[in-house]
Parts: sequence; structure tokens; C-alpha cells
Amino acid sequence: MGFEKFLFYVLSLITVWSSVMVITRKNPVHSVLFLVLAFVASAALWVLLEAEFLGIVLILVYVGAVMVLFLFVVMMLDVDIATLRAGFIGYLPLGLLIAAVMAVEIFLIVGPANFGLAAFPSPEPAGVDASNTRDLGLLLYTVYVYPVEIAAVILLVAIVAAIRLTLRRRPDNKYVDPARQVRVRKGPDRVRLVSMATEDLAPAPAGATIADKGESQ
Repeated sequence: MGFEKFLFYVLSLITVWSSVMVITRKNPVHSVLFLVLAFVASAALWVLLEAEFLGIVLILVYVGAVMVLFLFVVMMLDVDIATLRAGFIGYLPLGLLIAAVMAVEIFLIVGPANFGLAAFPSPEPAGVDASNTRDLGLLLYTVYVYPVEIAAVILLVAIVAAIRLTLRRRPDNKYVDPARQVRVRKGPDRVRLVSMATEDLAPAPAGATIADKGESQ
């Protein structure tokens, strides 16, 4: 067994182990960190399979942006661990059923006859100057141009819907109007002087203590 195959198996074991740790850890922060490790190991596998563009995109987009957002949200939210564990036990049978179905599908697809480079022969041999980024772009915008356009429309609708939800008016929500702030004058709008009449207090008796004076006031 060569070093390349040994490295492939090591990275595959790291990916599987970190994926299992994501769903078994009690602390959500630890789960997010193990998911980052799974993404890094997957990116290394893609680089090992000469898909450098996919590996770099996985690191930059998911590890560098999406997972940082996930980690920030998880650390800012007050997550109830007991409720999460109760939900995990309740949905465990359904999760095991879905995992079994996915495992059967994977075993039916993965194999020497259905999976591998031999099942997808290249129309022309790749040379030294071959670019997987160029080949991926040609596939996306020629063979898979309609799925790419449909995904773009779905993402555009999702962006518009998210913006619309944030712009809705809520009567119980407190917010600041910048237009009203800049129109405020420094005199009557910010400081108001109130004239109040002084209140005359009755003089305390001659032999009264400090506590008696306070009670009399």
C-alpha cells in the first residue's frame, strides 16, 4: 500500500470519526468544532483526489464563513442541553431508520462497477496543464446550466424573503429613527427646564434625634 492510499484511509477515518462526534457530543460548541474538523479532512481528501478547487472552496466558504457564523450563534444562544437530549432520545428511532436507509443506498451505489474513475471516463486525457476549475465551470454552465439557474432563482427568492421578514413592522419592537435624530435641536428638544415651587418643612423639635428628623420629613 502506497503512501497516497494510506493518507486517503487516514483522512477518511478522521472524517467519519469527527462526523460521529458531531452528533454525539453534549456541548454544541464541541459539535461545531468537530464539524470544522470534518470539513478540513474532507477538503484534504478532495485535494488528494486532485480536486483542488473544491477543497479550497470548502475551506474558504464553509470553514471560514459558515462555521464561524454557526459557532458565533451557538455561543450567543442560551442552549438548554437537557431539552436537546430529550429531543435526541425522542427522535432516535426515526434517526436510526433514516440512517439504515441511507446506508443501504450507499452500499448499493458505492462499488467497483458503479463508483470510481472507471465509471466516468474522461472524453479526452487530462494533460499536465489541465484545470479542474475550468472543467467544473464548463460542466456547470453547459450540461448543468438549468439546475444552476434554478438554484440561483431559489436563492434569490430566499434572500428577498429574508429581507422582507426583517422589514416588517412590529408594534412592540423598539427602534431608533435616524431621520428624527438628525432633526433634533440642542435646546428645547434635548433639555427641558421645569420650575417647581420650594416646599417649606416644619422645623424639628429641639431635642429630636437624626432618626426623628428623618421620620418627621
